[in-house]
Amino acid sequence: MTDAADAGAALAPQSDAVLDRDGLDALVRALKQRGLTVVGPTVRDGAILLAELESADELPYGWGVELEAGRYRLHRRGDGAAFAHSAGPQSWKSFLHPERVRQWTADRGPGGGITVREERHQAVSYAFLGVRPCDLRAIRILDRVMSGGRYRDPAYLSRRTGAFLIAVECTEPGATCFCVSMGTGPAADTGYDLALTEVVDDAGHRFLCRSGSAEGAAVLAEIPRRSADAPTRTAAADAVGAAAERMGRSMPPVDLRTLMRDNLEAERWDDVTARCLSCGNCTMVCPTCFCTTTEDVTDLTGDHAERWRRWDSCYDLDFSLLHGGPVRATPRSRYRQWLTHKLGTWHDQFDSSGCVGCGRCIVWCPTGIDLTEEAHALHQEATQRESAP
Repeated sequence: MTDAADAGAALAPQSDAVLDRDGLDALVRALKQRGLTVVGPTVRDGAILLAELESADELPYGWGVELEAGRYRLHRRGDGAAFAHSAGPQSWKSFLHPERVRQWTADRGPGGGITVREERHQAVSYAFLGVRPCDLRAIRILDRVMSGGRYRDPAYLSRRTGAFLIAVECTEPGATCFCVSMGTGPAADTGYDLALTEVVDDAGHRFLCRSGSAEGAAVLAEIPRRSADAPTRTAAADAVGAAAERMGRSMPPVDLRTLMRDNLEAERWDDVTARCLSCGNCTMVCPTCFCTTTEDVTDLTGDHAERWRRWDSCYDLDFSLLHGGPVRATPRSRYRQWLTHKLGTWHDQFDSSGCVGCGRCIVWCPTGIDLTEEAHALHQEATQRESAP
């Protein structure tokens, strides 16, 4: 590790070094000393969740996950790895775009007059530790949605501005992951302050750490580290490359935007919606779904009222409710809207796909609906239709 005299030496914005487990704990301390609220993965309630961390000891060392459609299970690992697991039920959206946000309050005064106060969103300085490359892309997509247009969301900006992002490259993809198909992983490309690649082999347990910004380099310079060596760089690259070859799922190798657009009346929609409960789980766990509604509440006296914004789902019958009834009255129309928007018309709105290949919607669907399976089925049906005499 570096000597104390070298620990604070300036580093170039694009630098790399090797951290051991103590170095990872020093990283958490350094971030907290900067006044940042550190959030990362930890084991709670039988799952790996995202929560505020006091130290790196709270990371899920020695825990892995078994994933399948409609199934999530924790299991013990023998190698003590901290990040050898894929995405859990939460995403960073839960912190940047929370489930419920108060918008204003109203109070009736003694004279009967009503005073309305707009909610002032208190800035929160976050450091996100353990952002997977697919989730890194999801944050960039949310940035485009919530703050990239004419109307910028102040609640989102109060949490996103100044956030310090520590990516972790994937070396252990889940059975439901398909980031390679979406071009979002398993390697981290841009958008991070620091990127970690965990290596556990005969040479020990360590983390290759790369800085991706001047602030990231400054933090890296403050913590115990040693110079990155060729064997560690090679082991890290090999582990990420091997992960790319072990994706549990894939999308059909076609233009998904065109596939969705040209198959709106496919028979497959009836098949999948016979299994869909319209519960909205997929939209809740998705790291990019952003739709909301508002609800007004009052106290029992009628003198105090509040308006809250909360997450909503396009699977909700009321989501498309107009004066004459819901526009999408059937589960078929609602599932089709979600999938065609996610894979197709999102491009028209935001110049990218709305899917990052994390696989959460597959895992947390109670009936095990798999959007990659549905995309393949639509492609197969279209191919058969085109080849029919």
